Amino acid sequence: MTPRPTVTEATAALGEMLAPPFVRLPDPALLFDRRAERFRAVAVGHELGPYLRFLGDIAEAQGRMVEPLADRDAVGIPPLDRTRASVDGACIAALQQMITGMREAAMPPAARDALTRLGGASESEQRDVLRATLDEPTPAEARAEHGFVAAALQTVFVRRASRLDAKQLLPVADGMCPVCTSPPVASLVVGWESARGTRYLACALCSTLWNYVRIKCSLCGSTGGIAYQGIDGDPGLIKAETCDSCHRYVKLMQQNQEPAMDPVADDVASLALDLLMRQTPFFRGASNPFLLGY
Repeated sequence: MTPRPTVTEATAALGEMLAPPFVRLPDPALLFDRRAERFRAVAVGHELGPYLRFLGDIAEAQGRMVEPLADRDAVGIPPLDRTRASVDGACIAALQQMITGMREAAMPPAARDALTRLGGASESEQRDVLRATLDEPTPAEARAEHGFVAAALQTVFVRRASRLDAKQLLPVADGMCPVCTSPPVASLVVGWESARGTRYLACALCSTLWNYVRIKCSLCGSTGGIAYQGIDGDPGLIKAETCDSCHRYVKLMQQNQEPAMDPVADDVASLALDLLMRQTPFFRGASNPFLLGY
């Protein structure tokens, strides 16, 4: 019998410190290599194994890329606002490095065709697709290209975010990264010594983590009608946090119990939960360039 989602009460501990750091900026030297490892680990025995291994290759390619640093530091609140970010030479270079870095990788035919189209595009056309990916939403016919383009942009924004002063960052709005204004890909209950048991939202673009109180909608900020849905018989490390106010959900991951969890990789690997959530009144509110259409 196909398992159905079950609703449980939130029972997590309140955390051991009253004032965890507001943000944890990404470390590009570690982030993509660890993400590649996680994609390959969750691919073992998984029905999406080939796709997960392909995404592991993308993450590995991201880890090899080096973005030329901007001439000036980012300023403003939020400092890397994606809606106002320019598609500059670093973005173009990142996309071209991604195209080159993935040419020898195994991938589905649709992805291969998309990579070929991107490689044959002019710089002006590449600039347009980068701009479109930053602006979102992506048209259905461009989803294959979107994964490569978004991966390239991730490398640019992750490296730029890593250079910011975390102490200067401030909240922007519910459901919005304080660095680049992107939506979250998932939320994590962390096990760090400095913030044990607290919840952080993970940015889908720059991978910044920002502290967000528990039992509150990650998207609209509502504190009423929050529930947690999971798969019967599943260990319960990943659940869908649903909101009766906006009728959306974002996955909550217990990274404190499984430190190797990566918000992007484990979001894809838990696609079964998204498929079950289609039987409910709630819609996916998280953003993941590798799960477009879900």
